[in-house]
Amino acid sequence: MNGLWEKRPGTATDTAALSLKIPYNEPTVLHRLSHKVEQFLGGLPHDRRIVVVCVGTDRSTGDSLGPLVGTALARESSSLYDLYGTLEEPVHAMNLGDTLLKILRSTRQPFVIAVDACLGQVSSVGCIQVGSGPVRPGAGVNKELPPVGDIHMTGIVNVGGFMEYFVLQNTRLNLVVKMSEIIAQSISKAIHNTRNATIPFALPE
Repeated sequence: MNGLWEKRPGTATDTAALSLKIPYNEPTVLHRLSHKVEQFLGGLPHDRRIVVVCVGTDRSTGDSLGPLVGTALARESSSLYDLYGTLEEPVHAMNLGDTLLKILRSTRQPFVIAVDACLGQVSSVGCIQVGSGPVRPGAGVNKELPPVGDIHMTGIVNVGGFMEYFVLQNTRLNLVVKMSEIIAQSISKAIHNTRNATIPFALPE
């Protein structure tokens, strides 16, 4: 679970133009999220491998956002990116460090998109955030875990500030599932739009 209470103010190089927070049920949410992710991916060399790391556990409703996103992405079995973190094989506190080592050993200079759940203010519950820099899993529940991601996508699943474990356990699954579907679709769309090179028509011999 991410300790980012919504998106903290960035540095001079982390401009507002490259960050977004939007309610999951906003009519243009899919277009705006995918477009924002495309802004980060568009300038990458095509030989730089994209890796999506979905952090969380299936043992907590609120913290299942990441694994739900990963499971949705796994259904398309795309060769355009590597995927870690599903309901079947979640990436959580116990294996996060080993997972990151595995990625670094198997992929040269990966570009990592991190997905995680987040707690925030009442008015922000249901919002999805995209921004530069990593998520810091476990910070919201006082766990010291390595930061993850060149960019992050987080879903604010409930209210933070008190009894975080209890709050995560009592988060509405319906909200988490709907947010996960939007995040998965936006990631898939952004990657395909930036990495799917047009195949030219074969010329007759």
